Amino acid sequence: MTTSADARMARRFPWRATCWQLRDRRLRLPARPLLMGIVNVTPDSFSDGGRFTSPRPAIDHALRLAEHGADLIDIGGESTRPYSEPVGEAEELRRTIPVVRAVCQQVGVPVSIDTSKAVVAREALAAGAEVINDVTALSGDPDMVRVALDTGAAVCAMHMQGTPRTMQDNPHYGDVFQDVAAYLRQRRDALEAAGIPRQRIALDPGIGFGKTDPHNITLLSNCHRLHELGCPLLVGHSRKGFIGKLLGDKQADRMPGTIGVALALASQGVQILRVHDVLPVHQALRLYEAVGGLDGTLS
Repeated sequence: MTTSADARMARRFPWRATCWQLRDRRLRLPARPLLMGIVNVTPDSFSDGGRFTSPRPAIDHALRLAEHGADLIDIGGESTRPYSEPVGEAEELRRTIPVVRAVCQQVGVPVSIDTSKAVVAREALAAGAEVINDVTALSGDPDMVRVALDTGAAVCAMHMQGTPRTMQDNPHYGDVFQDVAAYLRQRRDALEAAGIPRQRIALDPGIGFGKTDPHNITLLSNCHRLHELGCPLLVGHSRKGFIGKLLGDKQADRMPGTIGVALALASQGVQILRVHDVLPVHQALRLYEAVGGLDGTLS
């Protein structure tokens, strides 16, 4: 059902994608952003590493996220925080596949596998996942595109300058927005040329992945310009370090800042927000929509 907010969003951003074709279903992308809940099955992720390192706590957390309003669940077994060490294939499989399988059996929302390894993606998709969320934009493993083609999975291609081990050493750009947009356009075109239909491709500007705080703010305030690429936009800003630095307190609770940025991204028509704290972000977006924040009556 099309709402007044959907109609107003379509007029404001005519190139904005309104659906995302997953492997087994088609997601409608209304004016209010969908929420992708984060499940890190890792000991060293920057925000919640160590909380869900065994299957049962991770599965229970995923079920709570779905109850709290998550529209997708993103499960990852390798930290990509700055200066993180890579994880071996066997270990990543051990961490993620039991969780993916159980969550797919117990929730109705689609599941995404957060990995840059083709073997992990293939096994997760066999266990029921529908999306490959790859921080290397499907360029880090030469077999990843083949996995996407063989399975019909949806993909999310993210921009990252360097690798997790090097990306924050000295991030630099001529024009951060233009450089990131050009990269995402190039990856979109390369994936399409390889046979992945555009309606299966989402794009992520990679907040915090090889960017300074000013780079992050520039990208976040210009996300609406990325609608011209014709793909759903997925943004992961949740709990990231720029929030504390912008507030002048690195120890500050980052949830309020996460919500504030979520509302700003919603006003720009960003379709999917990847967040840790699904319930408060979901509630904030519902209220923001209810008082006219998505149909332009607040602008």
